[in-house]
Amino acid sequence: MRVRANPTAGLPALWMLLMMVGAWPAAAQQPVDLELVLAIDISGSVDEEEAALQREGYVAALTNPRVVAAMGGGPFGAIAVTYVEWAGEDYQRMVVPWTLIGTGEQAASFAQQIEAAPFASARWTSLSGAIDYSATLFDGNGFEGVRQVIDISGDGVNNRGRPPDLARDQAVEQGITINGLPILNDRPNPWGGAAPVDLDRYYEENVIGGPGAFYIAARDFDAFASAILAKLIREIAGLGNGSG
Repeated sequence: MRVRANPTAGLPALWMLLMMVGAWPAAAQQPVDLELVLAIDISGSVDEEEAALQREGYVAALTNPRVVAAMGGGPFGAIAVTYVEWAGEDYQRMVVPWTLIGTGEQAASFAQQIEAAPFASARWTSLSGAIDYSATLFDGNGFEGVRQVIDISGDGVNNRGRPPDLARDQAVEQGITINGLPILNDRPNPWGGAAPVDLDRYYEENVIGGPGAFYIAARDFDAFASAILAKLIREIAGLGNGSG
């Protein structure tokens, strides 16, 4: 006698297995005091010398004992940081992936990765593109921060993509705070264009937003290191409300 197999016989067991897998809790995310995206302008208005000054400023600030103490001084003893470079609306690059930093050794390792990364530049300046891209980096990054912050620095106004205030407002609706570091550079662009005027006011009106949002302006690229140091300390400690 031939016995025909029932192709549906195993479906109830398979369904139960799938239900159990679906009900299994997702991998826990590590709690941190802050999730921080460092978003740095490397558009055509930033020459190689200026780009180097920016990176050197971040390396020096991230390894400064005061910043390290701030990163490890919260209730969870660490923050999560990623380093992004951006230019036009279609150019954003994660240079250093999300990293837990709560000690000097972790900060030094993160800084070394910034130093070692090859430099690339691209045309145009899209603050909105940088904000939109950065806002997507929090989901699924393995961390759960008390605060989520995008720290965006640049030396020009938005000239590609949608208006930056629309990107800012959408990110703020997601619970993200955006802080700014406008670089008040009076050097002409490499192609001869004039430097933007009142960039600090532009950032205040169009870029920063969310609880405690603030900006700190650097008077030029040479002053960038001291500006980012002050900004990171204030940012990590959660001190906002105001600009300077």
